[in-house]
Amino acid sequence: MSKLVLGIDPGNARCGWGLVKEDEGGLSLVACGCVETPKDSPAGERLASVYEGIRGVIAEYKPDCMSMEKLFFNRNITSAIAVAEARGVVLLAACQADLPVFEYTPLEIKETVVGDGKAKKNEVGQMVVLTLGLKKKPTPDDTADAVAVAITHHFWGDLR
Repeated sequence: MSKLVLGIDPGNARCGWGLVKEDEGGLSLVACGCVETPKDSPAGERLASVYEGIRGVIAEYKPDCMSMEKLFFNRNITSAIAVAEARGVVLLAACQADLPVFEYTPLEIKETVVGDGKAKKNEVGQMVVLTLGLKKKPTPDDTADAVAVAITHHFWGDLR
């Protein structure tokens, strides 16, 4: 039985998403993209766009579950709040679709995909290409990161 995982790299400016399927032949990329919002839009409109975009992906592809990057607090509290708000509307979209959600830290994702918890973004992108046999890295980085989150769930999901 194949399993389709929707990976999410949450953000209010860019919310990356990637659908990775597991079947007898291994893992493959089904689709990926990024919900991008205009910088000059009010916060509520940006969040509505993220919500509608992810809700549309869920409705179109009907994944079995969602995996999402956990919020990582760094020094920029303003950006952390914006990411938290985006995570909220993505979680709402998943909840309304009765989609189970699994969360992974940036360290867990990098360790799983690259083998090094301190890997750089370009290393994550390179390993996404190699793992899925792609010709090029999904862009922007938010999309490649979302695909990496989906890959991570394929490796760890049954253990959670």
